[in-house]
Amino acid sequence: MMMSETKNQVTNGSLLSLWTMLIEELEGVFDTHFVCATIASEVAAFSGSTTVVGASNIQRDYYDVWICQPDRTLTQVRWREEEASFSPIMTSAKAIRLEKLSRPVTELINSEMWLIVQEEILAISLPFPRTDIHGDFSGILSIVDPSDNKFGEAELEHLARGLTVYLDRAMLRRQVDQQEVQFTVVSDISHILTSSLSLEHVFQELTGTIRRILQVESLSVGLMEASTGDIIFIESLMGAPSANLPGIRVKSGQGIAGWVAKHGEPVIVNDVYADHRFNPDPDHRSGFRTRSMICIPLQVEQSTIGILQAINRRYGQFTSRDLSLLQAIGPPLAAAMENSILHTDVLSEKRRVETILTSMFDGLLAVSTDGYITSVNDAFLALLMTDEAQLLGERIDSIAILKNESIAGFVNGIFQQTENAAQMALDLQRPDGEIIPVLISGAPIFDKNDQVTEAILTFSDLSQIREVERMRDDLFQAIAHELRTPLATILMYARLLLEGKAQDEEKASRFLRVIERESDRLQYMVYRMMQLAKQEARELHRSPEPIFLNPLLDEILPQLADQAIQKGLYFRQNIEKDLPPINGDEERFEEIIGNLVGNAIKFSQSGTIKLEVARMNGNIKIEVSDQGIGIPKKALPYLFKRFYRAQSAVDRGIAGTGLGLYMVKQSVEQYNGTISVSSQEGEGTTFTVLFPVHDDYF
Repeated sequence: MMMSETKNQVTNGSLLSLWTMLIEELEGVFDTHFVCATIASEVAAFSGSTTVVGASNIQRDYYDVWICQPDRTLTQVRWREEEASFSPIMTSAKAIRLEKLSRPVTELINSEMWLIVQEEILAISLPFPRTDIHGDFSGILSIVDPSDNKFGEAELEHLARGLTVYLDRAMLRRQVDQQEVQFTVVSDISHILTSSLSLEHVFQELTGTIRRILQVESLSVGLMEASTGDIIFIESLMGAPSANLPGIRVKSGQGIAGWVAKHGEPVIVNDVYADHRFNPDPDHRSGFRTRSMICIPLQVEQSTIGILQAINRRYGQFTSRDLSLLQAIGPPLAAAMENSILHTDVLSEKRRVETILTSMFDGLLAVSTDGYITSVNDAFLALLMTDEAQLLGERIDSIAILKNESIAGFVNGIFQQTENAAQMALDLQRPDGEIIPVLISGAPIFDKNDQVTEAILTFSDLSQIREVERMRDDLFQAIAHELRTPLATILMYARLLLEGKAQDEEKASRFLRVIERESDRLQYMVYRMMQLAKQEARELHRSPEPIFLNPLLDEILPQLADQAIQKGLYFRQNIEKDLPPINGDEERFEEIIGNLVGNAIKFSQSGTIKLEVARMNGNIKIEVSDQGIGIPKKALPYLFKRFYRAQSAVDRGIAGTGLGLYMVKQSVEQYNGTISVSSQEGEGTTFTVLFPVHDDYF
């Protein structure tokens, strides 16, 4: 008994010297690696045996290992968990001796640890005893082939218990350092998120940084659809397993994500298949297997707009620290997403309004309450033949083309919301002096406090309406004139016959021929009007058939040539022989040639009428030119409109209904042809018609 007590005193005294050395070296040390290296060095020198100290990383996928010889020669290596084979030590709650030939060591005989052991090791897990403060840290202290007079199990446990203080302190420092890093990362991400309006940029910032910190396989963001409450996941964050899948939609309340969105509460699930809320359908579709998950709601003003979830911790399990990190990111992410969505909606609405304003036929102008022009659209600039720089920022009453007391009063009436400030008609003068009749409509714009901030004015160009009215009046006058002359002639000769003025058969016959000619003229006018009505009703559209032009022109041109010669005009024709057929029908083609040549004769007082027909690049080109009065430049855009007659023709008293060219254009385009015109006022006009060659000709 006395000998045993003496041995313990010697051992404890020796251990005290080891402690003294460890305390001196570890005082003020907070680095885990330095603590472990110091322990390995001092224990090896004290015990006279090779000492191994191992410390895991947070994810426990590898160990940093310090191997120290009795002479303090220190080697540091890194072993993967399967290489270290520390599991028998880690699972023991106290110091243990393991012989190299005992089970379960024989199953690990080729591991790195057991390659340096000859007979046995004396080992203990670190820290000892275990406390909550160590978190994910784990390690071992092992003496290889120990001598019996230095250490026993009790002495090793006593040493490990004391070392726990230094390890705890180092662990606390490591946790503080990690928290500082996480805080910095969260702060940086929050700054980036709140300063960006691009969802793509927001997601790019999340994808790399958060995945690295949490060591997860996938990071997913789901947006809640307002109308259904469904969660729609953003594919760009789903990771490689979902790259080729259609967008994932989770029904309201379905799965863990749906539950979190519905209840607004975060969850940590380290075994999703053991959780009744988990929906495995996305796994089945993708072949990806979800193991663990943290999911938090993304909320703005207590309203859930989506969810954020981290999937599959690469090492270990999700902890409350991981949840805290995601929850720190959640609010700025939700705010960034909300801002981005609102920004996108605003831009979309802005583009929609801009498109509407740009495509408006009517001119638009916005005026502030102090009378300054704030915006105009392209139609308004085109209407007044000016540019934006001359209008924006100017007072509406200072613009020369708008300087009109009526406009100023009209705008004031809009701001004051008077009943008579709805519409106003007036004439505006362009910089070139042209007068444009317009109808102005106005309306006030209110802010959220129902205060008027701007007035919107729309300028409707009445030029075409006025032109239509003029054409209508001209048409009525032309019809009245055209009808009056033959009717008067018919009436006169009918009365002469009734009064017996035709004293012989020859004179009576001549009177009747005049009546017949004028009746035909009336009938032709009625026929033209009926043709127009049918054409408008699409009743004249016939299937195309091949028309050979040479014989048809031989039939219709002599009569037209006679009309030109009777008026004292030269008539020249240049018709290519053996023309290929075109698509159309003969009646329509006769009307086209008759109208074009007839107009050339009608509007020419002298000179030459020329008709040329020839092949050109798979088409038949028909060109009718004259040396007549020509067409004013401003009349060219309206020339083929129904009932349109150039003012120059009206002024010269040249009869017409304004239907001929309109019907020509309709007939040409009916058979895939084109018609164009070039003219110089006072010098003549040329009409060019192109018809494609009949399909079967080639």
